[in-house]
Amino acid sequence: MRTVLITGATGTVSSALMDALDGTGPHLRALVRDAATATGLHKRGAEVVVGDLDDARSLPPAFEGVQDVWLLTPNGPRAPEHGMNAMWAARRAGVERVVRLSVVGAAHDAPNRSGRLHALSDREAEHCGMRWTILRPHWFMQNLLNEAGDIASTGAFSLNMGSARIGMIDARDIAECAARVLLDDPGRHHGETYTLTGPRSLTFDEVADQLGRVLGRPVTHVPVSDDAKRKTLLGYGVPAWIIDMLEEYARAYDSGWGDFTTRTVADLLGRPPRGIADFARDHAAAFTPSGD
Repeated sequence: MRTVLITGATGTVSSALMDALDGTGPHLRALVRDAATATGLHKRGAEVVVGDLDDARSLPPAFEGVQDVWLLTPNGPRAPEHGMNAMWAARRAGVERVVRLSVVGAAHDAPNRSGRLHALSDREAEHCGMRWTILRPHWFMQNLLNEAGDIASTGAFSLNMGSARIGMIDARDIAECAARVLLDDPGRHHGETYTLTGPRSLTFDEVADQLGRVLGRPVTHVPVSDDAKRKTLLGYGVPAWIIDMLEEYARAYDSGWGDFTTRTVADLLGRPPRGIADFARDHAAAFTPSGD
């Protein structure tokens, strides 16, 4: 039985990945910084280990006896260091394969710092000496859940991406693609970089229309300025570095940078990716006022 180490284990994609891998054969080992956050992981049948990608000395026990690593590092200025710590621990432990979650458009000349930082980690994966696969997903539909409170209470949501058209993807499809790679023979996807998108490139006005159709009431997208969005996010306590990064993405998307789709999800999964209507139906409760 192969052991898969899941990093970022309590996050959106990694949680969905553990759901996708549940009962498929591999032994799941979940890396967490705080054991107190691991209740749900135990329920999924995962072995929980404590370690911190920020502390290289904490990692060797987590990687011992592991064949496959799902490597997800949170966005931040030290993301390449955190990825490096994981890759070094993996190499020293004799890990056979790393499947890394990158970002759409990762490149040394990407128009956003997240893409440039991820490009550094992608390059390290490519030269790590292990089998490797890189997944580069587009904008997550689950990001809309950040707007769910406003949609539920006012029927409107505000973003600073103008008339951007984006090939957005459901995070569950990202997770299922990762599961497919991890369940296949280790050599099958070695050396591949997969860009993952949804089925259609959409504006947020179109997203609002689809949400409204599913919810049975009007939903409106209200474009706002970068400064207005920054003020809102600062009020929620979002770190300034993250806000700057999101602004860079917003400007890139507004310029048309995200207006594309690929067939990769369908090729990997043998079915079309979920559309925004599928996402809206499955998460309708989040966008509905309490008591309705």
